[in-house]
Amino acid sequence: MDHGFRKSNKHLKKLKRYIYLISPQRIREVKFYKELHQVLKTNKVKYFQLRLKNISTQNLLKISRKIEKITKKNNVKFLINDKPFVAKTIGADGCHIGQKDMDFKKSRKILGKNKIIGITCHNSKKLAIKAKIHGANYIAFGSFFKSSTKKSAFKANLAILRWAKKKINMPIVAIGGINNSNYKKILSNGANFIACSSYIWNNKKLDPVSAISKFK
Repeated sequence: MDHGFRKSNKHLKKLKRYIYLISPQRIREVKFYKELHQVLKTNKVKYFQLRLKNISTQNLLKISRKIEKITKKNNVKFLINDKPFVAKTIGADGCHIGQKDMDFKKSRKILGKNKIIGITCHNSKKLAIKAKIHGANYIAFGSFFKSSTKKSAFKANLAILRWAKKKINMPIVAIGGINNSNYKKILSNGANFIACSSYIWNNKKLDPVSAISKFK
């Protein structure tokens, strides 16, 4: 089971699809779906995570079903944040869970062995090791830079990426304030994927397609 979370950096460079795109915090229906399709058409995104807080399950399901069609059309893996039962219901590729969300074993039981489950590990070696033991498909570290999407109390450093690349040997996603001026530093220190949100969706100077095109 691979899901595209390759362990080979050579293969990663060949793919050149290292962006793990996270949704904006609010979705304006028609405009967003059109922009999402255009962004995914650039072939720069490997994973798309839907992260919406304070929304009813009914609305989340409605939005998820529309996004699932767009991601599938563009050959992008679709992950739901926090809620594995929603991921299962709409046929998403998996889910991402934080340390305060449903625990990994329950999430895996809901989704089954063939779905993707990623885990937030902040800046913790202990949490990363635990995630690997449990059988997570990837680990996420952050926040590396100041982020307007998530006001995190956890700050990550580049050393955790170098350690994880050497010791953990599993796919690593870096998150938090990543943009076109700092992403190369993140990748060169061991991250396999860069998570982006505000730089794409809330960029005051660039539209989403132009913003994502800045990643070379």
